[in-house]
Amino acid sequence: MTKSRTKLFLENFFVYGLGSVLAKIAPLIMLPIITRLMPDTTYYGLSDLSNITVAFGSAIAVMGMYDAMFRMFFEKDDLEYKREVCASTLNFVLISGIAMCLILFIFKSYFASWIFNDVKYVNLLNFTSFSILITTLSSIAIAPTRMQNKRKIFLITNTISPIIGYGISIPMLMNKNYLYALPTAALVTSSIMLIFFYILNRKWFDFKKVNIPLIKEMLKIGAPLMPVFIIYWIFTSCDRLMISKQMGNSFVGIYGMGAKVASVSQFIYIAFSGGWQYFAFSTMKDEDQVEMTSKIFEYLALVAFSAFVIIIPFTHFIFALFFKGDYVNGYVAFPYLFLSPLLLMLYQTITSQFLVIKKTWPSTVILSLGAVINILLNYFLINAIGIEGSALATLIGYVISVIIACIVLSKMKLIIIPNRMIIMSTVLTLFIVLWRLISPINILPAILMSVPTLMIFCYLYRVDIGMAYKKGKNMLNHVKEESTNI
Repeated sequence: MTKSRTKLFLENFFVYGLGSVLAKIAPLIMLPIITRLMPDTTYYGLSDLSNITVAFGSAIAVMGMYDAMFRMFFEKDDLEYKREVCASTLNFVLISGIAMCLILFIFKSYFASWIFNDVKYVNLLNFTSFSILITTLSSIAIAPTRMQNKRKIFLITNTISPIIGYGISIPMLMNKNYLYALPTAALVTSSIMLIFFYILNRKWFDFKKVNIPLIKEMLKIGAPLMPVFIIYWIFTSCDRLMISKQMGNSFVGIYGMGAKVASVSQFIYIAFSGGWQYFAFSTMKDEDQVEMTSKIFEYLALVAFSAFVIIIPFTHFIFALFFKGDYVNGYVAFPYLFLSPLLLMLYQTITSQFLVIKKTWPSTVILSLGAVINILLNYFLINAIGIEGSALATLIGYVISVIIACIVLSKMKLIIIPNRMIIMSTVLTLFIVLWRLISPINILPAILMSVPTLMIFCYLYRVDIGMAYKKGKNMLNHVKEESTNI
């Protein structure tokens, strides 16, 4: 990457990273308080099931139009065209979101029984269906802010939103309203963000500029992506439904807590995904785009694998320190769910190449194979080793998807996979197996395995690390010189 592109990538990565930290750090800090105010894991499990239903419904309602909007926004340097793209997208998802909401409301008894395992939770489903509509619209309302790379607004809103959420949920939990506390907080926060961003970006959503032929063109890009988002949902959420059916809602709560703590890895993932689309599409016509994307993929893998190896020895200690009762058992799912979003990050890095060339169906097929394997393994592994089996099934599904994507894109000359990355991946696999066999709880043996693993990673990338160190040092010296001159 050239200096300007490196700066663009790092600025997006770290600013969106800070935004994601601000949005995620409060929920993580509040988890011990939430679990003490909600001692029965069943209620946390029901809230988790509501969340995954919102994620599923909104993915169907959006129908891939968010990514299509991002892609078409950068198609022409024409302001009127860009406004047509935004207005057309919002009009489409408004209709599809209302339709999704009505379907769940009309068949609420059936869906309440299927999702929550009991028809008595029908009112929770009504709440969930309305949340789908708000979440769907919010995702589009915020898009112009991201497409214009207005990062300060992103930082501010991500700081405020968790404050609003916990300002609502904590009082409800203290009044023992366990069932609706977390879903209400999520709905109110999403509604406020929708209103704010719609007002902020209203000039982009003039319904007089809705272009039906443009919607059809965008659907050609977005519709093939819709199954991809449903598959993402299968990876991240279907395990909860299967645990609920095979083990009960209380185990969904324990698993959900493990997943929530593991979401710390999403600091990296969300930072990447927030800044990546802008960077990928704004540089997609560069001559060395394949080499640049390959390097980014490789370096992100190094960061992801290193973060995993560093944190794993302390898994059980963290859960025992911050949680009480059954929630502590969430530690068994944590390692696999920590690494899974990072693998998704790697997958999205390279499969954005399909979107660049406007061929999105291979990404759908590849991820589908991983999802099918995930579901099959969930069925068997949940029965065999409980919630740990479900988390492991999720990780294996992502691993298979990334491997297949690497093979296909390498054949298409759209990505370059060096031998050192293959070696690093093999070393990581051996580390996971040895850690699970020798020391899933004790810290010292795990650290003794982590240190040589990290040393191997550093040796493989010693030249790149050295160059990064020199560039970082030069940048710091340059900043010091400027501050001195001032």
